[in-house]
Amino acid sequence: NSMGERIMLEPTFGEEVDQVEAKPNMLIVTGPQQSGNHLFAKLFNLHPEVLGTEPFSEMWWDTSKIKDFGWSLRSEFYTTSISCPYFKNKEPQKIPKYEEFITEVEKYCNVVIAIIGRDRTILEREQIRTRDVHTTPAALEQFQYLYTLNPYFISMELAFLYRENYLRMVGLDLGFPVVDDPNIISDALCDESN
Repeated sequence: NSMGERIMLEPTFGEEVDQVEAKPNMLIVTGPQQSGNHLFAKLFNLHPEVLGTEPFSEMWWDTSKIKDFGWSLRSEFYTTSISCPYFKNKEPQKIPKYEEFITEVEKYCNVVIAIIGRDRTILEREQIRTRDVHTTPAALEQFQYLYTLNPYFISMELAFLYRENYLRMVGLDLGFPVVDDPNIISDALCDESN
């Protein structure tokens, strides 16, 4: 079934009607440091039906917390965002536990992976400027597992250039709700400093 689609079993005469609810959907946005994964997840989180990012930030490192999240009480659409590698205060912290996190989340959600990219020269320059080290090669090595999950590839440059038109198509491709109000999107994309 496609993301967001409800599965309904046809009733048979004389039998009770059984309804099977579809699992909620989680979009995992990841990419190398400075690729824009946090901003892109923020764009999805602008839609009122999407619950995103913050509730999941600690779960990347402690996947045992995933089962206690209360999935059935929250939303049909979730997003989370993680850079690879993850940095805190200019120090590399950890490589995301992609396989462990995704395997656990799939017990509760349909998972779609979106890998965000930028121009490789921009990535290298921005990583060295902000982190003092070029980390894209380490990220690409970690993405080998994600490639087996048929990820969708997204682009920060296309989001800045085509704005709501690009986001609307990405949302349609992923079966994920997005805000398409140009003013809201322009406010979210107001910082084009990279």
